[in-house]
Amino acid sequence: MTPEAARERFAAARVARLATADAEGRPHLVPVVFALAGETLYSAVDAKPKRTDRLRRLANAAANPRVALLADHYDDADWSALWWVRADGRARVLASEDEEAVHAVDRLVARYAQYRTARPQGPVLAVDVDRWSGWSAG
Repeated sequence: MTPEAARERFAAARVARLATADAEGRPHLVPVVFALAGETLYSAVDAKPKRTDRLRRLANAAANPRVALLADHYDDADWSALWWVRADGRARVLASEDEEAVHAVDRLVARYAQYRTARPQGPVLAVDVDRWSGWSAG
């Protein structure tokens, strides 16, 4: 799969998995919703219940900015339809009042109906993608 095709599939996906690692290399994986602008992926801390407001994904990104996001499609009945795409990049944590964060949240609100009634108020994770890759069975 070409990088362009991987980016296109990723952009169309509704959810991805964000992989981070702390300063000691301990991995952490969480599902995220996202918006893509150019070569930057954005995900915001939203109002869904969480165990703490000090999210490990943000602490990990600050300590070790190399991250990966994975989107995929699985079909139990048709394995010829399987695919996955990955975005590798460097993460930045943006304060909610940062102009880039405000624009990112605007994109998320436009993409996800749930955010129209509960606009994310927390920090934004920006991932500047430097590599798109993927695989498709078809």
